[in-house]
Amino acid sequence: MRSVRARAAIGATLVVAVALVAAGLAVLLVLRDNLIGQADLQAEVAAREVAGQLALDTRFEDLDLDDAEDHPVQVTDEEGRVVFVSQGLQAVSGTRSPGVSPVPSASVGATASPDGDDDDDDDGDDGRRPARGEVSSDDPDLSDGTATVDGKHADYRFAAVEATTSAGITLTVHAGAPLAPEQEAVDTVRGAMLTGLPVLLAVVAGVTWLVTRRALRPVEGIRREMAAITASEDLARRVPEPDSRDEIAALARTTNETLTVLEASVERQRRFVADASHELRSPIASLRTQLEVAEAHPELLDLPGAVADTVRLQVLAADLLLLARLDAGERPGAARLEVGALVREEVSQRAADRIPVTVEVTEGAAYEVNGSRGQVARVVGNLLDNAQRHAEGLVAVSVAADGRGVRVEVRDDGAGVPEDERERIFERFVRLDDARSRDDGGAGLGLAIARDVAARHGGTLTVHRAPEGGAAFRLWLPRAA
Repeated sequence: MRSVRARAAIGATLVVAVALVAAGLAVLLVLRDNLIGQADLQAEVAAREVAGQLALDTRFEDLDLDDAEDHPVQVTDEEGRVVFVSQGLQAVSGTRSPGVSPVPSASVGATASPDGDDDDDDDGDDGRRPARGEVSSDDPDLSDGTATVDGKHADYRFAAVEATTSAGITLTVHAGAPLAPEQEAVDTVRGAMLTGLPVLLAVVAGVTWLVTRRALRPVEGIRREMAAITASEDLARRVPEPDSRDEIAALARTTNETLTVLEASVERQRRFVADASHELRSPIASLRTQLEVAEAHPELLDLPGAVADTVRLQVLAADLLLLARLDAGERPGAARLEVGALVREEVSQRAADRIPVTVEVTEGAAYEVNGSRGQVARVVGNLLDNAQRHAEGLVAVSVAADGRGVRVEVRDDGAGVPEDERERIFERFVRLDDARSRDDGGAGLGLAIARDVAARHGGTLTVHRAPEGGAAFRLWLPRAA
């Protein structure tokens, strides 16, 4: 099942079904308990009415049993023998005795004879009896049972109440209350639930399907546009953004932002490949020309020029390789570096520079950072190369603490960098002075490499105006922990 709408509809329907079934069962149990409680109360009332009459020594045939059909009555003596049953009771279960045929009882007969005369032989020592009997105030015993009254068999709840006659004889009255109303009510509610549940679940499934379909409609538009972009390879296209402020609108915005970044990355990659091919073409063509001339006229071989072209080609290839590694996400090393010592070492290896480099580092201060020694040295070297190309008579490098990091600043007294070009110079293959020869100006990769390396080390590289009037490049790296 691959459709989100179908899964959402089925899931919602199952959840609602489980909830409704649980609620329905709870309602049925509560309803059944309440109705059974009412039946228990009716049975108890009927039993106490009969017990009250027996406590007043009312004859069995004189008992008031107007609703004997709804409340069958069975009376047993202390020995469990049936001494009375209501009219029409043909069978009973759930009481103390299943009998429905009264049997003679000497004790009961002595209390109330059929003709109403008392037996003088049981008057006791002084011939006195209690003035009246009593009904037990204890909670009645309740039980489930069945009874057949006038040929109709049904379920009943029976209540057993004890009554003591004035002669001290204890009788137990079992009176029943029918459970048919309870069963009919429960069956009616159950039937209504079983009938309404499928209809309600169908409504839930349909509503969920429609709501989910409406909610996912923008997603389908995004999917179609992404498929079209993939097929056309046109990264300038964008997916539609819904007017809502929900998660789908956020997804569309994020997708468009990703497409923008991807478009810029692809365009930068294309431009990089084109510029690299162009930059490589010149030294390779020059070197090939010199070799072909040397093959035809060995005496005309420009060996220094061939070596210079080879060196330039080697440097360009190394720069391109480093940029490729940086673009691939290569992480710098985690070695601990002392920036002041690294700068002094890098400057000491530049004895052939056109302008001597002035180093400004506080003696005894430690400026330690974590990173790749070779890459940080490459950044310092590229900044010094750039300063040497543009300086008129001053190149200075300083190392100092700057907040939680270390600042390396390379200054020159050249023409400086125009403010509106201070970000563009860090792009690859960019040279502001188009009249400058390629040999003098380089390929335009040094500053791009320097900024990428600084970013990989968690730092920054910016350009400002130097006090001497030229450019001041500031490399900031976080201090080692």
